[in-house]
Amino acid sequence: MAVYFFYGEEDYNIEAEIHKLKSSLDKNYIDMSYRVYDNPSFPDLISAIRTQPMMFGKMLIVIKCYNYFFKVDNKEIKFDDRELDEISLALDNNNNNVDIVFVAELPRDEGKKLDSRRKLFKILSKYNAKEFNVIPTYKTAELEAWVKKQVQAKKLKITQDGLTAIISQIGNNLRQIDKELDKLQVALYPDNLINAQAVKENCISNEDMFAFAEYLMTGQKNKIHLEYRRLLDKKHYLEIVSALQTMLRQWITIKARTTSHSPEELAKMTGMHEYRVKLTIQKLKKADLKELVRLKENITEAEYRIKAGLVPEPESEIENAFFR
Repeated sequence: MAVYFFYGEEDYNIEAEIHKLKSSLDKNYIDMSYRVYDNPSFPDLISAIRTQPMMFGKMLIVIKCYNYFFKVDNKEIKFDDRELDEISLALDNNNNNVDIVFVAELPRDEGKKLDSRRKLFKILSKYNAKEFNVIPTYKTAELEAWVKKQVQAKKLKITQDGLTAIISQIGNNLRQIDKELDKLQVALYPDNLINAQAVKENCISNEDMFAFAEYLMTGQKNKIHLEYRRLLDKKHYLEIVSALQTMLRQWITIKARTTSHSPEELAKMTGMHEYRVKLTIQKLKKADLKELVRLKENITEAEYRIKAGLVPEPESEIENAFFR
């Protein structure tokens, strides 16, 4: 039996750990041996913890528990002392063939932390607890080590200038870096060496996104259209949206707090390098905070409509969001 407690902002690494556990299950019975519960109520939670494996061997149960620590839509799932004691007892006695993973993925760049004083946190921390933090951009050596590990796993090779280019262009978004490495693997085949030129030709850089976002802020409609279409040649539209959402969230934080926080403090809050924060402050001087918020809201709404299957042409829906 094993109980795990994974939490933190770096959802990519959390998912990677769950994937390792899932890979040990019998693939012939994966539909029955792998279950995911989304913030279940107490009766459903206890039932999940007490699950007994069937003839197909080991089971993996993932319990998303963010709502146990934070309010969502003004609602938070709370347990009284009796329920917490029952949860603790059930975890101590769960079946040897059932692995249980509690997962609390925190929003990136919002600075949220789990309250370690809470009884539930203390209960879960008794087991295999691990916090997955975002690797700050200023920890270059740590980022390089992570990229090298991914490159090796994909049976690729990378030069030092290629490594520098990946981190410089993409930053510390591990999920995006991994996707770009997959793209490079296909683009370079049958070669397997990644260098700076290959990164420049095949990967969208932060500067590409910055230039595009500047066109959005200044309302240059012709340039917005042309740049968006150019970006689509390199990236899926949802990847562009994801990158824009991250950038706009960082910009809104910087614009709203420039006068009250130092560049060093803003760097910690946004996950950006301090030097890039200083450049961003200069570029945002003429930007209107309300327009940045409006743009982010429009893009968020378009993303929701696309994922809900409400629009026939997703690429056009996103482009329309730029001009609302």
